[in-house]
Amino acid sequence: MKVLSMIQPWASLFLFNEAQYETRTWKTKYRGPLAIHTSKKIDSNVCNNNAIQHLLSKHELNRSNLPTGMIIGVCNLINCLKVIEDNQESAVLEDGRIVSGNDYFLGDFRVGNYIWEVSNKEMLIDFIPAKGKLGLWEYDMR
Repeated sequence: MKVLSMIQPWASLFLFNEAQYETRTWKTKYRGPLAIHTSKKIDSNVCNNNAIQHLLSKHELNRSNLPTGMIIGVCNLINCLKVIEDNQESAVLEDGRIVSGNDYFLGDFRVGNYIWEVSNKEMLIDFIPAKGKLGLWEYDMR
């Protein structure tokens, strides 16, 4: 299965549907099943943000109990779209869709970045310890 590594708390917030999209500086032509891996790094500055702390607390998470170095969920990558306009509170995608609210707050919508649109997000019951890699990488989930 293809795997995407994400830094915490972004990975958990994404899988708990606090953010609809994952934003990346690069695009992919891949479509299909995608596992979400948490890197060993936690963005401590982000975890100190009151709004982020509130979102994490809704799921009984905080800086000290975020899972790292593990595959924590799966989804299905269905689209990859370029950001063509950033208005500092909302963004416009190449298909004309407007992203705002928490989706905008929890992403990097600089012009030229890409949103990865997924369906069927699911947090795993048992996390899988795994060493991450940059980009999309393969992991045998059997």
